[in-house]
Amino acid sequence: MSNGSNQDLVVGLDAGGTRTRAVLASAATGRTVGEGAAGPGNALTVPLPRLTDHLAEAIGRSVPERVRGSVVAVVGGFAGSTGTGSADFGDFADREPGRLNALAALTEALRRLGITARTVGVSSDIEAAFAAAPGTPADGLALVAGTGAVATRVAGRRCTATVDGDGWLLGDDGSGFWIGRGAVRAALRMADGRGGPTTLARAVGVALGLPADLLEGAQGAADEAERAGGADGAADGTDRAGGAGRAAGAGEAGRTGAAAARWSGPRREAYRMRLLPIVMAQPPITLARLAPLVAEAARAKDPVAEAILREAVDHLTAAVRALGPRPGERIVVTGGLLGPDGPLTAPLTGRLEDLGLTVDRVADGCRGAVALARLDHGSPPRAAGTV
Repeated sequence: MSNGSNQDLVVGLDAGGTRTRAVLASAATGRTVGEGAAGPGNALTVPLPRLTDHLAEAIGRSVPERVRGSVVAVVGGFAGSTGTGSADFGDFADREPGRLNALAALTEALRRLGITARTVGVSSDIEAAFAAAPGTPADGLALVAGTGAVATRVAGRRCTATVDGDGWLLGDDGSGFWIGRGAVRAALRMADGRGGPTTLARAVGVALGLPADLLEGAQGAADEAERAGGADGAADGTDRAGGAGRAAGAGEAGRTGAAAARWSGPRREAYRMRLLPIVMAQPPITLARLAPLVAEAARAKDPVAEAILREAVDHLTAAVRALGPRPGERIVVTGGLLGPDGPLTAPLTGRLEDLGLTVDRVADGCRGAVALARLDHGSPPRAAGTV
């Protein structure tokens, strides 16, 4: 690290559902001089002691002990930390449980490390991601599609309206979790005859460690159905009034049953009986790790996987549309599903541009959190793009 301890430094954090990332930067220029990472940082779902440990680990790795006295401002963008910039509900934002948890954990983590910053701030992960766009914008729309999914309107660098972000149980439609759950649902429905043939049955079984003998014939059944042209209309295993993986009607079930004859009935039943306990024994959010299987299957033209991704794009587009976007307005997008090679990037970008929006893509909220920390310290944000 080239910076001497006489330079003012700031720390920006992106604390998400999968990992926590910390960046140490020059307060004067925004240039990155240190980085660190640790475990999940969702302020609502990660227990406070573990959240504190993860923050301390990430910050400790990014800030060498010899320069900790030079840190003047810290801002963390936290998943699970929500709030509103409305004057009517400003007091609630300050008392919102996610923000309180994040501030308590961040304060304790800094105390452990001996960092006595002049300002310590907490924002939502989407506020930090929005600030990461070129020019550190103050107003516009933002969309996060990673493990979870949320769309917001931002005014004065605070969220003023939120769509979804309701967590795995109630929402996060179109997210990595939602897609991963769709993969398991599709696999189970192929196994019991309600859904269309799909290579996801074998892929999910392999990923979750099912015995190879239970998977024998599953791939062949899906391939046979595809060769027979069995994927038409609702062959994606969905009904158009419901979610990915639901039954698509008696006609499809009959076609699927014939095509899946190579995957014997006893094996399919054993598959279900082994798969369900494995899934139920894990934290639900871990289903997000199966999302890449859907992307891979869709690239291979699996109709069920393609339908899951199409519906994910529909959900995310609907979330943005609910915010009342205006032609020419900026939208900042981020999250693993929307990266340069993300499975939803191209189709969703097209849908957003159809709404008249200007799309900016950012890697994560770290750069934005650094920009916000520099603003708190009184440094101009113009150089935040150099982080």
